[in-house]
Amino acid sequence: MMKIFFYFLFMMPLCFLKNMFWLVQIMLFFSAFLFMNFTLSVMNFCNLSYMMGCDMISFGLILLSIWICSLMIMSSESLFKVNYYWNLFLINILFLMIMLYLTFSMMNILMFYLFFEGSLIPTLILILGWGYQPERIQAGLYLLFYTLFVSLPLLLGLFFIFENINSMMMYMYKFYQSNSLILYLSMVLAFFVKMPMYFVHLWLPKAHVEAPISGSMILAGIMLKLGGYGLLRVMIIFQKMTMKIGNLWIVISLLGGVYISLKCFCQVDMKSLIAYSSVAHMGLVIGGIMTMNYWGFLGSYVLMIGHGLCSSGMFCLSNINYERLGSRSLFINKGMMSFMPSMSLWWFLFMIGNMAAPPSMNFLGEVELINSMVSWSSLTMIMLMLISFFSAGYSLYLFSYSQHGKYNMSLYSFYTGVSREYLLLFLHWLPLNMIFLKFDYSIWF
Repeated sequence: MMKIFFYFLFMMPLCFLKNMFWLVQIMLFFSAFLFMNFTLSVMNFCNLSYMMGCDMISFGLILLSIWICSLMIMSSESLFKVNYYWNLFLINILFLMIMLYLTFSMMNILMFYLFFEGSLIPTLILILGWGYQPERIQAGLYLLFYTLFVSLPLLLGLFFIFENINSMMMYMYKFYQSNSLILYLSMVLAFFVKMPMYFVHLWLPKAHVEAPISGSMILAGIMLKLGGYGLLRVMIIFQKMTMKIGNLWIVISLLGGVYISLKCFCQVDMKSLIAYSSVAHMGLVIGGIMTMNYWGFLGSYVLMIGHGLCSSGMFCLSNINYERLGSRSLFINKGMMSFMPSMSLWWFLFMIGNMAAPPSMNFLGEVELINSMVSWSSLTMIMLMLISFFSAGYSLYLFSYSQHGKYNMSLYSFYTGVSREYLLLFLHWLPLNMIFLKFDYSIWF
C-alpha cells in the first residue's frame, strides 16, 4: 500500500514544471491501472504495510478516488487554457488524492479520523480558490462548520473506545460491543453529516453550486462516500444500539428522501438539482446500513460506488453546458438537442443511470437496498416506491427541460463538443455499467 502512496507523493514536483498538466493526469490514470491489479483477498485485509491495509470495501473506494481525481484534471482543461494557477490546482488535487488514499487504507482508526478530517482542507481550497460566485466563501464556511461541529465528539468517542479495548485497529473492534447511547451518537453523527443525512444536508447543495467542476466531482464522487465508509467500519461496535434506535435513522432517511425528491422538482439550477438528488440517494444508503443486515451493507456499498460515477458524470454534463452558455439556469439551458445532438445521448445515458435503470450499478445497489429495507419492515415499501418514482421523475424533468424546448435566441456561436468531453463522459459511464457484469464481487466482501 505504501508504494502507491509514494507514487502520489513523488508526482508533486511535476506540477511545478512547465506544461506538465496532461502528464500528471496520465500518471494518475496509470496509478489506477496499477492499483486495479493488486491481489485482493475477499474476506480479509491484505496488501498490508505499516498501519495500512486493503479489503474489499477499501479497494473499491480507493479505485473510485483515483479514477475521479484523474477525471477531475481532464474536466478542468479551461484552467490550463487560461493559465489560472493550474500548477497549484494540480498540487491541491494530488494532496487531496493522498488524503483520500490514506483515509480508505488506514487500519488504525485514529489515523483514519486524521485523514478523514484532513481531506476537508483541499476541498475547501478548491471551492474558495477556483469557485465561480462570491458566495463561495459562505459555502466554504457551511462545509467547514457543519463537518467540524460533529468531528470533536467523534475524536472523543475514539479515545473512549481506546480506553476500553487498548487498541485502535479496526480489525479488533469485532471483540467490543458498546451499549452507550452517548458514545453511539458521538461516533455516528460525524458520518451522518458527511453523507449527508436529511436535516444536516444544507451544506451540500450550497457547496456544489459554488464549487468549480472539479470540486463538484470530488464532493459527489468521494466526499459523500467517506461517511458511508465510516459507518460500514464502526457499525460492528454498535450492533446492540442500532437494533434499538436504528429505526429512527431509517425513518428520517426515507422521509427526507421523499421530501428532497419533491424539492428537486422546484430547482432551476442544474447543479442544485443534481446535488439534491445526491441527498436522496444517500438517504437510501443510510437506510440500508441501519437495517443491519447483509444485503443492506452490500447494497449501500454498491450504490455508493455507482452514485459516485453517475453523479460525477452528471456534474460534468452540467459544466459542459455552463461553458457554452455561461449559465446553469434551466430557463436558459433549453433546446440543447438542436445544438449538441451527440451530447443528448450522454445526457440520456446518465439520466437513466440516475434513475437506477439496468445495467447500471445504481440499479444493483437499489435492488439490494429495497430488499434489505422491505425485509426489515414492509411499511418502508411506500417510501421506497415514492423515492424510486420521483427519482425517475426529476431525472426526466432535467433531461426534457434541458434538451427539448425552444432554444435561447441570444446564443451567438456554438460547437458540438470536443473529443476530450466525450472521453470524459465515456470514462464515467463505462465503469458505471460494465462493473454490473462482475457483480458477484459486490456480494462477497
